[in-house]
Amino acid sequence: MRIPVPRPRSLAAQLFAMQAVLIAVVVAGYALFTYVSDRGQAEDAARVQARAVARAVADSPSVREAIGTPKPTAELQPYALRVMADTEVDFVTIMSPQGIRWTHPDQDQIGKHFLGNTERALKGETFTETYTGTLGSSVRAVTPVKDGSGKVIGLVSAGIQVEKISERVQGQLTALLAVAGGALALGAIGTYVVNARLRRHTHGMNAAELSRMHDYHQAALHAVREGLLMLDGQYRVALINDGGRELLGVSPQDRVIGRSVADLGLPAPLTGALLSSEPRHDEVHLTSSRVLVVNTSPVSGGEQRGTVVTLRDVTELQSLMGELDSERGFTQALRSQAHEAANRLHTVVSLIELGRAEQAVGFATAELELAQALTDQVVAAVSEPVLAALLLGKTAQANERGVELVVSEDSRLDDGLLPESLPARDLVTILGNLIDNAVDAAQGSVRARVTVTAYTAGTGGTADTAGRGLVLRVSDTGAGVDPAHTEAVFRRGFSTKPAGPGGRGLGLALVRQAVNRCKGTLTVAEAEGGGAEFEVRLPLESGPGHLEDATVPHSATVPGGATAPGGDV
Repeated sequence: MRIPVPRPRSLAAQLFAMQAVLIAVVVAGYALFTYVSDRGQAEDAARVQARAVARAVADSPSVREAIGTPKPTAELQPYALRVMADTEVDFVTIMSPQGIRWTHPDQDQIGKHFLGNTERALKGETFTETYTGTLGSSVRAVTPVKDGSGKVIGLVSAGIQVEKISERVQGQLTALLAVAGGALALGAIGTYVVNARLRRHTHGMNAAELSRMHDYHQAALHAVREGLLMLDGQYRVALINDGGRELLGVSPQDRVIGRSVADLGLPAPLTGALLSSEPRHDEVHLTSSRVLVVNTSPVSGGEQRGTVVTLRDVTELQSLMGELDSERGFTQALRSQAHEAANRLHTVVSLIELGRAEQAVGFATAELELAQALTDQVVAAVSEPVLAALLLGKTAQANERGVELVVSEDSRLDDGLLPESLPARDLVTILGNLIDNAVDAAQGSVRARVTVTAYTAGTGGTADTAGRGLVLRVSDTGAGVDPAHTEAVFRRGFSTKPAGPGGRGLGLALVRQAVNRCKGTLTVAEAEGGGAEFEVRLPLESGPGHLEDATVPHSATVPGGATAPGGDV
């Protein structure tokens, strides 16, 4: 037969029994404990008081001046007596470095040797001790008096008699007993009231159950890497974990608990998602520096309703997806080039088989010169490795789509000019998405062309990078951007193209995010030949700021250029 184990009593019942016993024991021993502890505290306070008085006397300019006179006692004795009366210490003794008293409450002791330790004070240290002198046992402080050069020219000792300290503590004992009796009565009443309320709020759970719930709560809150946000029925922040603060850009010093979501300064689309009464599933939202996947779930129960929000950071994932799309584009371009190379190779082989060796050499040489000319043109304009590789690697892909992608003759970007504070990934994100959007816009237009310009513009007229910035300009021959949509094109989800498998409207939003991260500016205007012209200006120095407008000649173009993935408007 299994014997049932009784369930532990509720936390409220356990606390009531425990507190009833503890209050009686604590109050009974309160007087004795407080008496002993107060005595120790009184002695500590006496040491602090004696130390402060001794240091104040030693730091007094009048004391240092009096020590330098032939008869220091004449000026120091009245001063010491005044200090004793004002600070309620039992003695203030000023003495020579040899320990000969210049002042003392008992004038008969003036001129005699000080009873106590002075070795540490002579070394420049202030210390306290309990010592029995001419006035009996006392808590005293000894400190040096130094001249302007730091030399010890005298000593000061201030103290309070131990007997008077005991009298102060005993005077508090009667009041202490009265307070203890009142505490016993109030404790009994308060215990009853608190436990009755606690019983209602804990629903009869015992301490082990509450402790386990708290441990699980804290572990789940801080262990998950995702952001967790809990909102109450009025959409005020009830809880936020460390990951949520980081992903939303909320400083640990900011007090966000109790604040409305609308007051956190988040982007409007993200704020709207958090304030929505409908659940949201895997929605992508952009902050100033991150790409977040947001899920919301309304909850009900208890006295109030609220919302649970989870946040996942997919910034790196989005960047890697862009790079993956780029690699896919490169693969397609290489496949096309391989096909064209095979055709050209077959032509050369056929010419040789027909005995036309000279024509075969001429044909192969012309193809090689054309490829080398294209490489030389791009590298001459943009020798910065990352951007040059981007432009060269995507030439065939642009040509496949029937778009001529050119680099303007005004482009000039030398290798080593870009600082480490300007990440190569951000440059690829910015220029790649802008080119992709431009190629998409220009495709199908008359004389489809995309023009890329990259150069540095100075704001201070100096030759170094201080006060200089990088300008990236991409224009196309497409339909352009409606002036009414100038700001909307940079918001997540805006697109003039049909949605594809990977979604639309994220490219330019990522561009603006990268530009903001680099402390730059992003503008869109109408291109000279029609279409849209996007311009990015990034400061080359690490500090914040924007570039001033730079005067640039009218752009002429040469063949070249490329595309990169991820862009869409």
